[in-house]
Amino acid sequence: MEKYIELINEKLDEYISINYPQKIFKSMKYTVLLPGKRLRPIMCLETCRLISGSYEEAVPAACAIEMLHAQTLIHDDLPCMDNDNYRRGKLTNHMVFGEAIAVLAGDALLTFAPEIIVKHSHISSDKLVRVLSEYFHAAGANGVIAGQVADIESEKLNVEYNEDDEQLSQILNFIQIHKTADLFKLAIRTGAIIGGASDEIIESLSEFAQNLGIAFQIADDILDETATFEEIGKTAGKDKNAGKLTYTSLYGLEKAKKDLNILLDKCLQILENNKFNSEIFNQIIEKIRIK
Repeated sequence: MEKYIELINEKLDEYISINYPQKIFKSMKYTVLLPGKRLRPIMCLETCRLISGSYEEAVPAACAIEMLHAQTLIHDDLPCMDNDNYRRGKLTNHMVFGEAIAVLAGDALLTFAPEIIVKHSHISSDKLVRVLSEYFHAAGANGVIAGQVADIESEKLNVEYNEDDEQLSQILNFIQIHKTADLFKLAIRTGAIIGGASDEIIESLSEFAQNLGIAFQIADDILDETATFEEIGKTAGKDKNAGKLTYTSLYGLEKAKKDLNILLDKCLQILENNKFNSEIFNQIIEKIRIK
């Protein structure tokens, strides 16, 4: 995993050069290079390796997915959205560069990322079209943007613990899938496509990615209530204070922890069923697990 992280950080730094006007590129680079787990690009590279035996061809796409993820973080932290001053233990983009530049940096990354795929990938035209199609779907109104809108709207619901409310359960599932799991699916599907996986394998891995993404969001909801700023690198308790619809607000902490681990066990079973022996994915799953 450390080898993957080192490679990804090196390539991200290389791909985003500081041109004129310097402020926009510095703003883009600031959030992209904030210290992080790099889970999404790692999953892209590891999926490609599992399918084809090598990961090199997936490096540009993996970095593009991390840029897209950074774009969602920049916009998510804005005062008009989650209004957070810290991300990964550092000041958020708008706190350093101002709101206008932060908005533009997010916009720039949204289009800069697929440009990296086109310029630096050495894959067939068929694979390139499929990868770009996956990217645009995940980045757009039917992907993370849909999840973000539903997440913002959930603040108006004044959620109290009520696990029997079917409508709230459906809204929460929509938020989990689109705000978080869609980028996990993008990473894994992209790695599988570049690696040459069959459609059957891609769909099986998509199920794995969706379960893992939902589990990751549940873990994030739990940590928002139980962790400190030092542990999560952002303001703790913000979702609860804002009255957001989260897994813990709807189902309570104990059920959240139980369901989180059930989902992670499903992920392990999917890997086993497909005979994917990956220490990387095992490590990711165990890092998400909360006991």
